[in-house]
Amino acid sequence: MESTEWTGPDLEEGIPEADLPPGSMIVGHAAGEAVLIARDGDDIFAVAAGCTHYGAPLAEGLLVGHTVRCPWHHACFDLRTGAAVRAPALNDLACWAVTRRDGRIVVREKRESTRPAPASARGIPSRPQSVAIIGAGAAGNAAAEMLRREHYDGPVTVFDSDPLAPYDRPNLSKDYLAGNAPEDWIPLHPPAFYHDLEIELVLDKPVQALDGSARSLRFADGTSREFAAVLLATGASPVRLDIPVAGGPEIRYLRTLEDSRAIIAAAAQSKRAVVIGASFIGLEVAASLRTRGLDVHVVGRENRPLEKVLGPELGDFIRTVHEQHGVTFHLGQTVTSIEGGTAALSGGEKLEADLVVAGVGVRPNLQLAEQAGLDLDRGVVVNEYLETSAPGVFAAGDIARWPDPHTGQRIRVEHWVVAERQGQNAARNILGQRVRFDDVPFFWSNHYDVAIGYTGHAEKWDAIDVDGVVADQDCAVRYRLGGRTMAIATMGRDRENLETERAMELALQSR
Repeated sequence: MESTEWTGPDLEEGIPEADLPPGSMIVGHAAGEAVLIARDGDDIFAVAAGCTHYGAPLAEGLLVGHTVRCPWHHACFDLRTGAAVRAPALNDLACWAVTRRDGRIVVREKRESTRPAPASARGIPSRPQSVAIIGAGAAGNAAAEMLRREHYDGPVTVFDSDPLAPYDRPNLSKDYLAGNAPEDWIPLHPPAFYHDLEIELVLDKPVQALDGSARSLRFADGTSREFAAVLLATGASPVRLDIPVAGGPEIRYLRTLEDSRAIIAAAAQSKRAVVIGASFIGLEVAASLRTRGLDVHVVGRENRPLEKVLGPELGDFIRTVHEQHGVTFHLGQTVTSIEGGTAALSGGEKLEADLVVAGVGVRPNLQLAEQAGLDLDRGVVVNEYLETSAPGVFAAGDIARWPDPHTGQRIRVEHWVVAERQGQNAARNILGQRVRFDDVPFFWSNHYDVAIGYTGHAEKWDAIDVDGVVADQDCAVRYRLGGRTMAIATMGRDRENLETERAMELALQSR
């Protein structure tokens, strides 16, 4: 039988207590599994060593009190219970019993994950009789799960026009599109998960109208259903281009699993691709198509990729990375027409194209909110509890414009992690917990083997500080306004990114 070599100490044999001072973590193994032990003051915990989201090594993350934060995508786990307390991780960590014996810390048997009684079950009123969630994306799915995690036992119904939802949308432009991830990675959970939690998924049946005062939903077939509380999580749709197309490939867009499948099928029959838009989605699509061996040209209005978000230093670096992988850029230009397999550019060039994909941004899906008469401002206006202008109607994710305490402004962002966290927060508030949403925004973007983590929100800045060497993928880029750090982007410095997030949280608490 082939043996497995584990790194770190055998925690069943134990380690000297002095080897684990307060505020530290060590990875070892117990009963054939990798185990993380962590110490908060005099309390010692043992949990699974890998994040339940994408398997990141939690020992490289950040210990904050009795929680540990994932270094890759900033999920957070309660070390006492293993509970996933903050997205993007939705599944709990396994836990082990720990004892002190003869000056040693010893890990014993694995124990069941135990969650404390939820706040909503401790005398806080206003538990609604039923909850409708419109949208099965990041926010909607996270909200449905959180309602059950908080032991809400009323009817929960999730509506979505997408027959394949809920699934891991970020992967559609990354590993899945590149051919590095199988499709069975894409669903967030198997169907049995929702059945077991008694979450009703009503898919391929769009909600046509919402009566905000009665919290009634009407459908195209003329039927309607009423609920005690409603969460709007309708997401966003790709901006469609008005470009003449004649006798050539259609312009494809990427938002859904069906979109990604269609691009993969088209790529299998193509040699040359034109990607319209040097956005995050556009560049991730370009990287995935290059991984599949296509000749890729990127056409963008901007003179530097991603400059409005990441600044010139990282923008230039990202362009160089793509060029080193064979992508050709045509910046400061647009596609004016597509005819007979040729894309004409505003600068006069003509590019042969078997496949054309556009990634020029998205627009929030506000039709239901507008029809319902909710307050709008380039999004659905919500308060700090994510409640809209209609009592009992909440909004989360790409459509929500909320009062961000870190910037002092109302903001709307289109990040998967933010959407999930807002869905979780909205669920708690639907149950009457009155929890303010004050999370620091976070997103990540992958380009080949380059990963960028971004924490904060900087719509503008007056200074950019670069610490480290961008070309070596070892840097922290801080975006400052009036001397204050509004956001940070890092490569190869996951811990520093987490520490900046924590500093932003503490700065808010001290105001």
